[in-house]
Amino acid sequence: MRKMMMAATCAAALVAAPLLVPVSMAQAQGFGIEVGPDGVRPVPPGGPGFEGERRGRMRGCSERQARAAAPEEGLRNAEVVRVTPRSVVVEGDTRRGPERIRFANEPGCPTIG
Repeated sequence: MRKMMMAATCAAALVAAPLLVPVSMAQAQGFGIEVGPDGVRPVPPGGPGFEGERRGRMRGCSERQARAAAPEEGLRNAEVVRVTPRSVVVEGDTRRGPERIRFANEPGCPTIG
């Protein structure tokens, strides 16, 4: 009888153990591992200089600023066509016809190419 009670207790413990122990999964999304002469080390997402999520406004060339800079480059009826982290593309008309200008997405909206 004692042997049967021990077997029942062990079986119950094996069934209940996974329910009682919290299981945590490894969350490694966005981290890389770099192997080099210094050994193995984790690399944060975004590479060197990554500061996490940006707080506040984006400090670059806004659509409004690009539209305001377009007439200085000779564009009339300027319209923002595309915005990327690196550039702002503005389309408009010149004396010769339709034209596109690309501004760098940096303060001051410098033209690219």
